[in-house]
Amino acid sequence: MIPVNFDKLLLSNMGFIILLKGEEDERTLPIFIGTVEAQSIALYVSSVKMPRPLTHDLMKNVLEYLECGVTRIEVCDIVEGTFIARLILRYDGSEIEIDSRPSDAIALGLRFGAPIFVDEKVMDEAGRIFTEEETELAKQPEDNQKEKDESQIDSLKRDLENAVSEERYEDAAKLRDEITRLENLHSEN
Repeated sequence: MIPVNFDKLLLSNMGFIILLKGEEDERTLPIFIGTVEAQSIALYVSSVKMPRPLTHDLMKNVLEYLECGVTRIEVCDIVEGTFIARLILRYDGSEIEIDSRPSDAIALGLRFGAPIFVDEKVMDEAGRIFTEEETELAKQPEDNQKEKDESQIDSLKRDLENAVSEERYEDAAKLRDEITRLENLHSEN
């Protein structure tokens, strides 16, 4: 297993990517992740405190209450382009392996300060050496991305109005959060 560090969370024109950079290995493993997991990781690394616990914070709280800790995260396989990870937990003096998506394992592992490892075979297959220019380009969405997002925001606002009028408040909250996320992306750029 190769020890890696969480290096960056990037937004590319294809979605969110986390970069796991080898501690002693010059390669970096890029993993595409979903928006929810990206938000959870971004909030944690930015030290943003939420008024209510997000899913990964809740899971951390539950594990701590049960006196169970995360020992390490392992990105252990890649099957047909899909990364496979394991959470290695410590409970009552024993280690327990739990199958996980890498994004969830990393979001939880970061909260525990757990080390992250990548299997040599996975790094050989999917790891690469990135130039600084490549990571900077990945941060810049396509020129027309802002226009696409603005159109999406308008559509989401209409959906939000409908959800509120139909008293679907849980859907409305999700739509509001997505609108806020997209608006925040543009205010940062």
